[in-house]
Amino acid sequence: MFPSFTASRRTLLAGAAGLGATLLMASTALSAPASAAPRGFEERQADVNGVRLRYLIGGKGSPVVLLHGYTQTSHMWQPLMPLLAQNHTVIVPDLRGAGGSSKPASGYDKKTLAVDIHALTSSLGLERVRIVGHDIGLMVAYAYAAQFPEATERLVLMDAFLPGIGDWKDVWLLRDLWHFHFTGEVPLALVKGRERIYFEHFWNDFAADPKHSVPEEDRRLYTKAYAQPGGMRAGFEYFKNFERDAQDFAQLGATPLTMPVLVLTGEKASGTTLIEQAKLVASHVQGQVVPGSGHWLMEEAPRVVIPALVEFLSGQ
Repeated sequence: MFPSFTASRRTLLAGAAGLGATLLMASTALSAPASAAPRGFEERQADVNGVRLRYLIGGKGSPVVLLHGYTQTSHMWQPLMPLLAQNHTVIVPDLRGAGGSSKPASGYDKKTLAVDIHALTSSLGLERVRIVGHDIGLMVAYAYAAQFPEATERLVLMDAFLPGIGDWKDVWLLRDLWHFHFTGEVPLALVKGRERIYFEHFWNDFAADPKHSVPEEDRRLYTKAYAQPGGMRAGFEYFKNFERDAQDFAQLGATPLTMPVLVLTGEKASGTTLIEQAKLVASHVQGQVVPGSGHWLMEEAPRVVIPALVEFLSGQ
């Protein structure tokens, strides 16, 4: 997660009729209570790959998996879930270390997180899925598709970057992204009891407009989720493992992905960076920079992002 790459070296590497009804339903879902799962979804737990994952499942049809990023949980996908459930079986887990899932001491490299999700889909009897990831979730989604290409029909990557691919260190070492290196016991002590203050940096600084970023009700929900025992430590582990992820992704990237890939980025966030990276590791990439949006695509630009996701995931 990061601010704009399109100014300074924040510039780093850088169906209409039906949509009305789709957006109306999205607006209804956006107003749903933060703690409530969308109608038609049920909450479950699964013990897979040595970890307990909490997930929501609903709908019927070709399977779609939605993976959240850092400072958020599966809750971020609520505006999209009922729309996809009309034609898809939708599986929405909390990643290892986040939300209602368990928070073990290790296993936060993205290959392992992807194996968690593959074990979950396999336990549900799903042979092939369409998988979407935002932020840290996009790294897990890529690792899923790269490790299990025969089990991946379509892939969506949303606004962050891929460690180990192309000029990734230009992102990883960017001064404004100090949080990638803010790990260990002292940082944990500094944020304990101040989780909301720390997260405000992400929600405000990485948005094009802090007033149109993650809503207040969601901020309270996410802060409470990460303030659970082990929650902040797990979150730091996502970042701490980037160097290992870079080694893994460099190896995985040697075999290009052949399934269709959609890359959505914010104009005021990663710009063309992630699109360019995706073209290095996949053969069929469709890139879309969302005008005026920062990092929080689902919250900042739902009228663009949600229809784009529904259309791509419904493709054959």
